[in-house]
Amino acid sequence: MEKIIDESVQGSSLSIAKNAKNTRKLYIESYGCQMNFSDSEIVASILATEGFNTTERLEEADLVLVNTCSIREKAELTVRKRLEKFNAIKKERPHMKVGVLGCMAERLKSQLLEEEKIVDMVVGPDAYKDLPNLIQEIDEGRNAVNVILSKEETYGDVAPVRLNSNGVTAFVSITRGCDNMCTFCVVPFTRGRERSREPQSIINEINELWDKGFKEVTLLGQNVDSYLWYGGGLKKGFEKASEMQKATAVDFAQLLEMAAQAQPKMRFRFSTSNPQDMTLDVIHVMAKNDNIPNYIHLPVQSGSNRILKKMNRLHTREEYFELIDNIRKIIPDCAISQDMISGFPTETEEDHQDTLSLLEYVKYDYGFMYAYSERPGTMAARKLKDDVPLETKKRRLAEIIALQREHCQYRTEQHVGKTQEILIEGLSKKSDTHWKGRNSQNTVAVFPKEHYKVGDFVMVKMTSCTSATLMGEAVGYSENN
Repeated sequence: MEKIIDESVQGSSLSIAKNAKNTRKLYIESYGCQMNFSDSEIVASILATEGFNTTERLEEADLVLVNTCSIREKAELTVRKRLEKFNAIKKERPHMKVGVLGCMAERLKSQLLEEEKIVDMVVGPDAYKDLPNLIQEIDEGRNAVNVILSKEETYGDVAPVRLNSNGVTAFVSITRGCDNMCTFCVVPFTRGRERSREPQSIINEINELWDKGFKEVTLLGQNVDSYLWYGGGLKKGFEKASEMQKATAVDFAQLLEMAAQAQPKMRFRFSTSNPQDMTLDVIHVMAKNDNIPNYIHLPVQSGSNRILKKMNRLHTREEYFELIDNIRKIIPDCAISQDMISGFPTETEEDHQDTLSLLEYVKYDYGFMYAYSERPGTMAARKLKDDVPLETKKRRLAEIIALQREHCQYRTEQHVGKTQEILIEGLSKKSDTHWKGRNSQNTVAVFPKEHYKVGDFVMVKMTSCTSATLMGEAVGYSENN
C-alpha cells in the first residue's frame, strides 16, 4: 500500500460460517495491504454461492487460493514459498487445485502457469466475478487465466462476507485502481485505472454492517481522496462528462458526509490519502462530524523535493507543510501518520536530512517506514538505477525509525490524563483481563474489562503509556453506546 501492511496478519487463513449445502472446501490466504484482505472477502462471498465453504485446514482443501501482493519483495518471496508448500500437499491430494489471485497474478501469469507450472489458475484483481467460469475450466483439467484489468468493475454489487472479523470493525472499498503513477509503485499496472463505486451501494453496505452490529467502518481505496462518482466510468473521463453529470457528481468529502449522517453512531475512518488530492473540504467534514475520528494517514514518502519529483509525487515539501498546517488549524488534535521510503535511487545525504527535518516538523503519531526495494514493472525499475548501497539504506532507515519512535512517545504522552472514547475491539494481546480499543487518534488503549463488552463505546481515563499504547481505567459508557 505503498499501502499499509499489517505484519501481524500476513498469510492468515480466512474462515466464515458454513453453509450445510456446500460440499467443497476453500482455503484462502492473504498477503499485502488492506485492499487485498478486503478482496479476499469478496472472493469468499462469490465462491460461497458456488458450493465452497472456507476451511482453515490446508490439508482438507479442494481449492487453495493465495491473494498476493507485488508492492514489496518480501511478500512475493513468501508467496512463492507457500506455493511450494501447496504443491507438496497436492501430491497427496491430486484433485486439489491451486490459484493465485491479486497483484502478483498479472505480472507473473506466464511464469507461474506455463514456465514453472506451479498453479492451475491465475486471477487478476478485476476478474473475481469470473471465478465460477475459471473454476469450471480447471475442474475440466485446463489451466485458467483472467488478468484483464477493467475500466468499470468496482464489486459494488457484491456484499463481501466478513472473514475472521471481530464483529466490530470492517473495511468498505470505495474505489479501485489508481491514476497516480508514482515511479516506485506497481499498483496502476496491477489494479488498473482509477474508478469509483456508486455512492448508494456504499451507503447500503454501511447500513447492512450497522444492522449486523458493526460499529466502525474504514472507507478504503488506493487513494480515497480522489473518489469521484459521476454516473460511472474512469476518473480521468470526468472532463468529458455532461453538465448534468458534473452538477450531480459526488466527491470524497460529500461521500464522507453521507456516510457520517447515514449512521451517526458509527465511526468512519478512511485510508489511504494522497497529499496532492486531499482537499480542505474533507478536513471540514471531519471537524463537523463527531463520528469521524481525528486521524489521517497521509503518506509523504520523502522530505526532499528532488526525490519527490523523481518519485512523481505531485506535491512539494512546502505544499505538504501547508496542508499539515491547515489540518492542525482546523482540527488541532488530529493525529497524522506517514509512509516513508529510505534510499530511493539517487538519494543523497542532503535528501535524507530533508526527510529527517520533515519528520521533526510534523512529529507524526506513527509511521510505516521501508528501505527502497526495486519492484519489477515500475517506472523506477525501468528508468532509475538502484544506486544507494544497502548499508546506506539501512542506516538512513534506522535514523528515520529512531526519530519516529521519539515522536510516537511524544504524541502518545499527550493523551495521558485525558478521558477519551474507546471502541472495544477485543482482548488485550498481553492480558485476558484487559480490553483493547482505539481512541479517535487511532492510538491503542488497554484497560481492565470490568462489566464492559466487545463493541461498547467506553470513556477511558488515560493514566500512563508506552511509546505506542495507552493504559487507563473506564469511567463509564460514552453517549454513542
